[in-house]
Amino acid sequence: MRLNRFLASAGLGSRRGCEELIREGRVTVNGTICTNLSTIVGEEDFVKVGSRRVQAEKTLNVLLNKPRGYLCTASDTADRRTIFELFPKNWPRVFHVGRLDKESEGLLIVTNDGDLSLKLTHPRYKIEKEYEVLLDKPYDIAHTPKLIKGIYIEGGRAKAEFVRRLATNVVKVILKQGIKRQIRLMFYELGYEVKGLCRTRIGSLKLDGLRTGEWRLLTPKEVEQLKNPVQSKAPKLGNPSTKPKQSRTAPAKYAKRRE
Repeated sequence: MRLNRFLASAGLGSRRGCEELIREGRVTVNGTICTNLSTIVGEEDFVKVGSRRVQAEKTLNVLLNKPRGYLCTASDTADRRTIFELFPKNWPRVFHVGRLDKESEGLLIVTNDGDLSLKLTHPRYKIEKEYEVLLDKPYDIAHTPKLIKGIYIEGGRAKAEFVRRLATNVVKVILKQGIKRQIRLMFYELGYEVKGLCRTRIGSLKLDGLRTGEWRLLTPKEVEQLKNPVQSKAPKLGNPSTKPKQSRTAPAKYAKRRE
């Protein structure tokens, strides 16, 4: 495979980031500094970055239904539970793409594919992420335009792409941003406390019946769709005057009934 892809598969970042390592002369192949981006390497080649030898690892792309109470971290000094306890111990090094805080649950991607991670997290790709939000009191639909227009929180101006009330105190929210604790802080500024938060979709990928704590490998087709998404244009505001149609794919995590 090409050298940049080889380095990315070894967990050194995206292919573009690995190209920078090559250009900077930090990569040697069989003892010789290599700055040629088109270099092809195989298992028999001895590749080093700085003083460290690197080897390609098997690519793993995983969909996890993260349980509430688990941290998105490889280790924790307080010995709290982490998502990596849910996976086999003999896996190669993998990392989570984005994060869900300890009290949040739902769809999380874990991978060692640097390209996939870049496509899902870099702001320029604007990948949709869909959430179901349980609030501490009834949601006032008059707040929907404010969420769409944007609210200043710690971390910058946060805005939603789509908002719809699913039940009295349950709201579906679609984001393209990735500000830390964005949904919780947006609703806090409007006077709500988020009591439950479940991510139900990233791009074209949905939970589709995966139970809490379960995981599965992504198919090559799913990975390709995540890397090269076809964006759909959804209306930004749910129509408050009509009942929202029930979706066969919506998990209705918190909405026992839909209004």
